[in-house]
Amino acid sequence: GTHGDPTAMTFCFKEEDHTLGNALRHVINKNRDVDFCGYSIPHPSEAKMNVRIQTTDNTNAIDALKTGLQDLYDMVAHVRQAYVEDLEKKEYVEFEEIA
Repeated sequence: GTHGDPTAMTFCFKEEDHTLGNALRHVINKNRDVDFCGYSIPHPSEAKMNVRIQTTDNTNAIDALKTGLQDLYDMVAHVRQAYVEDLEKKEYVEFEEIA
């Protein structure tokens, strides 16, 4: 729910870990309207990750999360496109595996 202050919220992601947590924390913290973003894994045996976001009054935590997710998606799409373009040039060396 959205009880209380919309500029300070914690979001729980199920079946996620440090891979998404650290990347998302990084891109959200680049937003100048974000005062704080951090994540935690409550317990290693639980498959969930919590992301805490605190923003200025210029935005709210939900919009900061949406923007961060979109920014991360765009970044990954750019890296993928650059990788595929380089791969299609076939300017790489192939090695045979030694058994």
